[in-house]
Amino acid sequence: MTLSDKELVALFEGLDTPGVSDAMDKLGLPGQAHGIAALANYSQVVVGPAFTVQYVSASTPPGTVGDFIDDVAPGDVVVIANAGRTDCTVWGDIMTQYALARGIAGTVIDGVCRDVNKALGEGYPLFSKGRFMRTGKDRVEVVAVNQPVSVGQARACARDIVVADANGVVIVPRGRAREVAETARHIEHVEARIRQQIAAGKSLKEARAALGYHSLQSKQP
Repeated sequence: MTLSDKELVALFEGLDTPGVSDAMDKLGLPGQAHGIAALANYSQVVVGPAFTVQYVSASTPPGTVGDFIDDVAPGDVVVIANAGRTDCTVWGDIMTQYALARGIAGTVIDGVCRDVNKALGEGYPLFSKGRFMRTGKDRVEVVAVNQPVSVGQARACARDIVVADANGVVIVPRGRAREVAETARHIEHVEARIRQQIAAGKSLKEARAALGYHSLQSKQP
């Protein structure tokens, strides 16, 4: 059965990126976006379908840098691939304001952002490799949207499920989303039981051994 965006997002309710990352490891799936961190210590977990954007160095004359935002649906997570560049930005306060107005769930950037006070002040979730003030205008341009991109060494395709929080960003292949979510819930259930046993007086070693902790994240044969 093919699930809708809304149904896929609902599968991850109550989960976080560590649990999802462990499930990806268990299933032998890559997807952790290395080096991309939250702009702030967000308490919420952002989950949404990916709207992917590929930037490249600007041509002559240079192309556009942000017009794609008109096509992003409410609840989507904008995933921008800018080859990890930190010398110019691809996201600023006008984009943040527009994203907030449209109900976009958040933005993930393999690169940097600027005008961060707007996002910080209004709680817009931004995940990037850092912040830098120099504009990307006339330096980079959008070459494609909703095509496969590489973000922090993770592959992201259009409508994959993005899970992001204060720990980082994980890209879940859309076709494996249910399996990943179910595996993550199992792992979190076992870890909750370990915490219960510790609270009841067992040693960490005893609790882990009793519940098979050391094989929880191990790749399935």
